[in-house]
Amino acid sequence: MEDISSWKEKFEVCVYTKKLLDKLEYLNTKVKNPVDIEEVKKGIFYARKYHGSQMRQSGDPYYSHPIEVAIMLAVFVAEEAPKLFTSNMINAALLHDTIEDTELTEEVITTIFGLEVANHVEGLTRIKPYGKISAEESLNLLIQQKRYDTALIKLFDRIHNIQTLGAKSPEKAKKIIEETLINFVILAEYLKIPAIKQKIVDLCFQHLSIKQFLAQEDDLFNNFHLFFLMFQNELSRIEKLNR
Repeated sequence: MEDISSWKEKFEVCVYTKKLLDKLEYLNTKVKNPVDIEEVKKGIFYARKYHGSQMRQSGDPYYSHPIEVAIMLAVFVAEEAPKLFTSNMINAALLHDTIEDTELTEEVITTIFGLEVANHVEGLTRIKPYGKISAEESLNLLIQQKRYDTALIKLFDRIHNIQTLGAKSPEKAKKIIEETLINFVILAEYLKIPAIKQKIVDLCFQHLSIKQFLAQEDDLFNNFHLFFLMFQNELSRIEKLNR
């Protein structure tokens, strides 16, 4: 049974934690409804506890990733969607990989953080009762269910993954970039967030070397029209499913 009574006594501030808490303290001065910092500290505690000694390929502790996602999400929603600037959204970002990658369960998340956070984290989890689904299937499911706030967390998760692609093998990086340009650009377009869409595109192309770009330039230009038509068709398909 999870002991949820003593987390405050065990909570520790590290460089990653401080970055998030400082950012939230600042953002709280700019919004009508500030987030509950103590509740976010609880989210940080459990993200660190369950990711434990897991490391990213960059050499950073794994929990640094959800903290960075939470920071990007907090900055965006505080400025662009203040109703989503809540401790529940930030905690969902902090815990977004826990069901999939740790022993933390949806039931325990519900007990500690409530149903809203648990629903977000479940929506961000690609392992379903019927098996693991692809990133594309995961995004389509969120849109079909009109879980746009959960999809927003997924966008910032992918942005941070692209920002840290340098630690991946060239083959893995190429696969992630292709998947991102096809699926996550469409998602940002569907959510009507042009700045985020452009940021994703820019990040993807930053990871293509000049040599790679020149080698693919003809194909890129020759296939641009076809890609645009496919892009529009996919948006239309998602919109029809969503009606």
